[in-house]
Amino acid sequence: MFECLRVPVIVAPMAGGPSTPELVAAAAHAGGFGFLAGGYLNAATLADQIRKTRELAGDDFGVNLFVPGVRSTVDVSPYAERLREEAQRYGVEPGAGRWDDDGYSAKLDLLVEERVRVVSFTFGTPLAADIERLHEVGSAVLVSVTTADEAREAAAAGADALCVQGFEAGGHRAVFLDDPTQEAGGELLGVLAALRLVRAVTDLPLVAAGGLVHGADVAAVITAGAVAAQLGTAFLRADEAGTNATQRAALDAGGRRTAITRAFSGRPARGLVNRFLREHSSRAPAAYPQLNNISKPIRAAATAAGDPESMSLWAGQTYALARSAPAAEIMATLRQQAREAVEAGARRFA
Repeated sequence: MFECLRVPVIVAPMAGGPSTPELVAAAAHAGGFGFLAGGYLNAATLADQIRKTRELAGDDFGVNLFVPGVRSTVDVSPYAERLREEAQRYGVEPGAGRWDDDGYSAKLDLLVEERVRVVSFTFGTPLAADIERLHEVGSAVLVSVTTADEAREAAAAGADALCVQGFEAGGHRAVFLDDPTQEAGGELLGVLAALRLVRAVTDLPLVAAGGLVHGADVAAVITAGAVAAQLGTAFLRADEAGTNATQRAALDAGGRRTAITRAFSGRPARGLVNRFLREHSSRAPAAYPQLNNISKPIRAAATAAGDPESMSLWAGQTYALARSAPAAEIMATLRQQAREAVEAGARRFA
């Protein structure tokens, strides 16, 4: 699937705006690969993005979807009420704390119809029947996992490859089941540990993700057995990315640490620490997408106001080492750094 890439770097799907047809096309033209982010988009908008990406890059791209989870039975009304004062800062009301499936079925039908080259899934394994539908039209299936158990499940369902995500990653963790006790139990795995444990249970091709921002990181995971490295944060400030100006400024400024929070969406996600994250993380229940829908008007209003303190500033742990540049330049730098790292490593074992 990715073994023939000239540059074994994949631009991660980044839902909410950063992923654009231009960014995905730039990755393809530079010898790598890129994913459109289907999360939060309706089928019509996703169809438009697929059409535009094809105009720019042919069929050399993939699309990511969020797998709908089990509906949480947690009462989210206390959290919605808690956010009312937050919303009033921006003259809006909290959104309705409803559950939805993100239009999953319609988007899956679209991808089958469009015969997208690679379809990746986050938040779980799609039904084996859905994977078979994609296989029937020639699409390869990549499933994001964080543990060996998740890898076994994805492999059994028919996945062609796995994206192994470490806890260093920015944005949402790809955990299948959002168990709040998992973190307390110390089960979060870094990308190298996760790669090793997943490799022990499957021979499927593995893509590595989580905190990778330098070519030496790419070389490290390739040496550890991955066929490619998936980077998101490294491309957040690419010229072609749709990252909004306020988040770009926060990334440029640096100085903030990152932390994992459910405060914005109800699912664990890593972002820059701001006031919203500090004040609400401890009270946010595991209820996705209900919390995402509650906080959406607040996040949108904060973005419109240019206020980073109530925005979900998703970023990986190494965000401060990323830079602003055209995507092709970032890809070329990663390739050169990786080659230098491999050569330096080889000399150590000569």
